[in-house]
Amino acid sequence: MILSSQSPIPWFDDFLGIGYRFYDLRMNVVPLFTERKQAIDLWRETVNWWFDHSIKIRFVESSDSYWFIMGADSEHPQSNISFFKKLDKSANYERFKKGHDGEAYLRLGSYSDQYLKDVKKSSPCNCGHAAEDHDKNDNDACLYEICSCKKFESFEVKLLKKKKTVTDIAFLDEKNIKDDPLAWNCLNVNKFSKLK
Repeated sequence: MILSSQSPIPWFDDFLGIGYRFYDLRMNVVPLFTERKQAIDLWRETVNWWFDHSIKIRFVESSDSYWFIMGADSEHPQSNISFFKKLDKSANYERFKKGHDGEAYLRLGSYSDQYLKDVKKSSPCNCGHAAEDHDKNDNDACLYEICSCKKFESFEVKLLKKKKTVTDIAFLDEKNIKDDPLAWNCLNVNKFSKLK
């Protein structure tokens, strides 16, 4: 966690990245953690106390990357934090940007790598073939001759059931953030002040 005297609320970046879920009443924005317990604790201590109408999410773009920035007013200001992470643009990011319609559900989740020993036979590998199509006796390599996959690898995302509704979402260019207090404060503390 980054703490700064320049910011009244601490900035938190100790999470893996952002997941996007598209099949719901609203699209979902999901900060992802390596441990489910960390996501649950953070929800209980911080996000649970946020006022839905005050939650702001900013995506500040800079060439092939973007800054995810999120903050809100809280019933418990003593335990409040704001989130940030610099990430590479992806197809899922672009899909969310085009289809969010100004609102989304905020959820927290956990992300874990999955290997052949962890999954069911029908589970897909990152190569697209099922687990049962991988050879346990050959370091879990894919049995399809046309596939170059040498080891079964997949992932699992588990979302917390609780969610908040966010209606203040903005996509900004890094050059034009001075009129947005949340984005300006984040980049001022976590980028610009480090360049000096």
